[in-house]
Amino acid sequence: MDILHVKNLTKFFGGVKAVQGIDLTIAQHQITGIIGPNGAGKTTFFNLLTGIYAPSSGEITYHLAETVGSRQLKPQKMAAYGVARTFQNIRLFKDMTVSDNVLLGCHCGIHYGLIPSLLRLPPYFQGEDEAREKVAELLTIFNLYDLRDEKARNLSYGDQRKVEIARALASNPKVLLLDEPAAGMNPRETHELTRLIQWIKDRFQLTIILIEHDMSLVMNLCDRLYVFDYGHLIAQGTPEQVQQDEKVIQAYLGGDYIAKAN
Repeated sequence: MDILHVKNLTKFFGGVKAVQGIDLTIAQHQITGIIGPNGAGKTTFFNLLTGIYAPSSGEITYHLAETVGSRQLKPQKMAAYGVARTFQNIRLFKDMTVSDNVLLGCHCGIHYGLIPSLLRLPPYFQGEDEAREKVAELLTIFNLYDLRDEKARNLSYGDQRKVEIARALASNPKVLLLDEPAAGMNPRETHELTRLIQWIKDRFQLTIILIEHDMSLVMNLCDRLYVFDYGHLIAQGTPEQVQQDEKVIQAYLGGDYIAKAN
């Protein structure tokens, strides 16, 4: 079953064509990779999928609990429908604790309302207790529970990445978009992250779309790849198919990558 359809998606910034005529389909409960050289339009594409940018033309249709089709939905509306993301540059509240950063993600799904919150009625306390239980569960999954009271700025880069992913999961997404999750990680951390992404996909029944430059992670993790270059979609297929595509080799992978792979 498909969960996302993109049809003729285009985004201009003045005279710059950042994304041009993209057509693609994302299957449910798979890990899909978006790859390509710097400046290929990958992050712009993510920003379109999550409502940060409005398309210049084209359609984005999510098939979630109800069909969501629009040329633009605001990020908060996308989060309410079940679409969450992380960013290429980590966006944590550095002076807040690890627990409080993740707790922010839970508030997308809290339904106790304004009056119970202001008057501190039982639904408020019940909702807050459930949220904190969820935070504790997520921090345990990411091996961060012992750091729950630490300020985010004091964590290693790899652990900050984990906190950001945990915060995204706290909103109960159906679709999780990861923008360069392995950026800044050493090989050991990248290997651990690869296993973790596969595990959370299965554990939470997620559809995951990721942008990544680390080809070892991409080739070992993704079910399907889409390759961007200068805003165009130049190739798609399984990792095995894509790494043999001549256009991809010329635009991105290069002959050295193929020689090493063989």
